[in-house]
Amino acid sequence: MFPDRVPDLAALGLLLDVAATGSLTRAAAEHGVSQPAASARIAGMERLLGFPVLVRSSTGSRLTPQGALVADWARDLLASAAALDAGAASLRADRDVRLPVAASLTVAEHLLPRWLVTLAVEHPDTVVSLDAMNSAAVARAVLDRGADLGFVEGPSVPAGMHSRTVARDRLLVVVPAGHPWTRRRGPVPAAELAATRLVHREPASGTRVSWETALAAHAPFAPPLLELSSAGAVRSAIAAGAGPGVISSLAAEPDLAGGRLAVVAVEGMDLERRLRAVWPRGARLTGAAQDLLEIALRAPRR
Repeated sequence: MFPDRVPDLAALGLLLDVAATGSLTRAAAEHGVSQPAASARIAGMERLLGFPVLVRSSTGSRLTPQGALVADWARDLLASAAALDAGAASLRADRDVRLPVAASLTVAEHLLPRWLVTLAVEHPDTVVSLDAMNSAAVARAVLDRGADLGFVEGPSVPAGMHSRTVARDRLLVVVPAGHPWTRRRGPVPAAELAATRLVHREPASGTRVSWETALAAHAPFAPPLLELSSAGAVRSAIAAGAGPGVISSLAAEPDLAGGRLAVVAVEGMDLERRLRAVWPRGARLTGAAQDLLEIALRAPRR
């Protein structure tokens, strides 16, 4: 039986943008609709679902706990819809231009979808095949010419690569709501973090490399409490009470907005990082790869 109480994709996308921006007005602008139209779309979603998904105030909008869950489920649904659209595109006429792209999971999940929508509008004959992987694997794919363009996170440019910064991000130490660290009067020192077992991404990920670089003066580190291969898995483990963990600010937004995770202030660490487009040194970007890079460079930077 086809489900009859599932919101449409546009409404779900609007909900995710509210979670990301903390503002219904800004989310409406991202979708090219008026604020009243966005409010009506959210109200229609709430009627359909049977519960509120947003709490509105004079300072912005945040997701309810139910809304945060819907946003988590919606992210997978929208990713599947994007995959369906990409699959359909791959079946189009031979005149289509094909662009293989490799991207770190953070960029692939939180930035590339919007860039690819713009690419589809401006260059409808371009078909993108996207491989999402950790940053070390992205570098290998680009150097092996398995991808024309890569997007990585991490403290430095991979060897043998040209690069351009396309966005900025910040690593966060997060804990579940109610964790003892949320009641501390001051920040957690870097030395204490180095000695604490944390929930981490896998060693080759840009998030993990960035964290260990920022904490290098306090090595050796305590062994990880858990090593997980995606930001979603890290978020879920922390929210379930596994322990403190490290995550990209981009990936943490839905859980922070929904109140399931809390940020812990840290001391003595620079956790800002650049997200970069990369391609082989000595090569010149042309065609669809250059088009996508230009779209990424002109997109709003965080």
